[in-house]
Amino acid sequence: MSDLLDQAIVVTAIAGGIRLAVPLLLAGLGETFGQRSGVLNLGVDGIMLLGAFAGYYTVLQIGNVWLGLAVGLVVGAVLGLATAFISVTLGAEQGISGIGVYLFGLGLSDLLFQKLVGTPRPIDSFPRVPIPGLSSIPVVGEMFFRHSLVVYLAFLLVPASIFVINRTTFGMNIRAVGENPEAADSVGVSVARVRYATVLIGGVLAGMAGAALAIDLGIFQQNLTNAQGFIAVALVYFGAWRPLGVMGGALLYGLVNSVVLQLKTLGIIPRSWSDIAAMAPAVITILALVLVARRFRQPAALAKPFLREA
Repeated sequence: MSDLLDQAIVVTAIAGGIRLAVPLLLAGLGETFGQRSGVLNLGVDGIMLLGAFAGYYTVLQIGNVWLGLAVGLVVGAVLGLATAFISVTLGAEQGISGIGVYLFGLGLSDLLFQKLVGTPRPIDSFPRVPIPGLSSIPVVGEMFFRHSLVVYLAFLLVPASIFVINRTTFGMNIRAVGENPEAADSVGVSVARVRYATVLIGGVLAGMAGAALAIDLGIFQQNLTNAQGFIAVALVYFGAWRPLGVMGGALLYGLVNSVVLQLKTLGIIPRSWSDIAAMAPAVITILALVLVARRFRQPAALAKPFLREA
């Protein structure tokens, strides 16, 4: 009986960790595209918050979770374009402008929630879609193959991102612009166009991440993301600007978070330690970031505006 209980706890923790990793993975993959082209977007958390509210409110009013996800994606695209205009066209200092986008998203999402909803009201979540055959495998099936379509999509985006960055002309242009925009410009690559495209991708995936988070939880509240957008930015460094590394970092954070939640639920972690325990995922991620990221070189033109000479 004890062995079955221990197995159930492990299965629940791993399955929960995979689910918790999804918003970080989506936002981190989007930010990877932007940073590989030389644009640092610290406004990811603000975009996630507005995407989360947009998705939540759409489901609350209409009841369609997929429409809610789509609306969050559109909101992310709009904010991505705004971010690109500020960072690429205006050439603003990217760290400061990113914090401005974050504060805008934090304030506006809270204002809209207070005015349009008022108090947290539950909504439908994404339905689970077991994969035929694979979901029936004992233990493994329950951990990996009984999730929602959003979870599967998020992890399928990893090989898709690897292919785009490493095997396509667009990906070659991204890498060139991120390393030496002057040289890329000299051979006819539009630095502005490439950076607009990558920041737009980042905005879309950040908005999708926020909507996925709110709909999966079935609720919205002030500062729902709890700085997950900043963690996603850090995971890009952790993953050495590679989608596979970002996925590893997102899974690490999600699994640690899930284990902490399980320990709190079982009463193994005393209530007096709950605040300290809640810091564990972020602390472990930061330590891993320090140990791993220092071994890799960031894109040479990261956070450096490019102004084309006439």
